[in-house]
Amino acid sequence: MQWTNDQPIYQQVRDHVVSLIIDGVLKSGDPIPSVRQMAVEGGVNPLTVSKAYQELVDLHIVEKRRGLGMFITEDAKKELLKLEKSKFLENEWPNTLKKASSLGIDLNKLINQN
Repeated sequence: MQWTNDQPIYQQVRDHVVSLIIDGVLKSGDPIPSVRQMAVEGGVNPLTVSKAYQELVDLHIVEKRRGLGMFITEDAKKELLKLEKSKFLENEWPNTLKKASSLGIDLNKLINQN
């Protein structure tokens, strides 16, 4: 994992797990890497990973199973797609439209390039 300076590390850890779920690498019922394992692999503090994982628990994307670890919930992918689409449309898409407009890009041509 490569970390960037544009957002806190815990959000990048969270986004990494989210990407694994959306891309189908992790599926409903699958365990996620332990806090310790993710911290070692990512070269980050375990508290940072814990904070990221807690956000996923709060969103009901993963569930804690005492003594077993954390697992992807049944509707995790569906919920994440809904959340990520909303986040994209509210935050990223307006910036993309603005940038395209300032560069004189015809969005119809861009969309129909395929």
